[in-house]
Amino acid sequence: MFLWFVGCALVLVWVVFHDPAIDHRVLALGAVLPDLVDAPLGGARVAHTLGASALLLAAVMLATRGRRAARRRWLALPIGTFVHLLADGVWARAETFWWPFLGGELEGALPSFDRAAPVVAAQELAGAAAIAWFVWRFGLLTDAAARRAFVRTGRLPRDRVG
Repeated sequence: MFLWFVGCALVLVWVVFHDPAIDHRVLALGAVLPDLVDAPLGGARVAHTLGASALLLAAVMLATRGRRAARRRWLALPIGTFVHLLADGVWARAETFWWPFLGGELEGALPSFDRAAPVVAAQELAGAAAIAWFVWRFGLLTDAAARRAFVRTGRLPRDRVG
C-alpha cells in the first residue's frame, strides 16, 4: 500500500498543523518509510514500533540543533512515520507497537498485507481520494507555478492556505 499512507499523512498533517511550510515530500517519505524498511525483513519489525519513530524524532531534533530550516524540513520525516503507525493500526498490535517494553519477538506480516484484499483496495481508494482532495484544495492541478514550487520545495502556496 502506498496511496493510503501518503493520503492519510497529507490530510492529517494539514488538519492538525495547518502549516504550509512543512516539506510534504519528506512527510510522504516518512509515511511509507516503515514499510520500506520492514518489508525486506519479512514483516512488521523495528520500524513499526513506537520506539523507532520516537528515536527518529530525537535524532532529527539533535541533528538539526540551531538549524531552523533543516529542522522544519526533516521533522516531517518522523511525523510521517507516526502517521504510518496510526494509519496502519499498529497500535492494536501491542507487542509490536510497544516493543521492546512488552517483551516478545517482532514477528508477523506487515499490517498492510495482513488485511483482506477488499479492505486494502478500499484503503487505497480512500488514500487516492485524500491525495486528490489535497491537490484540488491547494490548486496543484490547475496552477502550474504552484505545482512546480510544490515539487521543488514540498511547500504549499501561501496564497492558497487561508
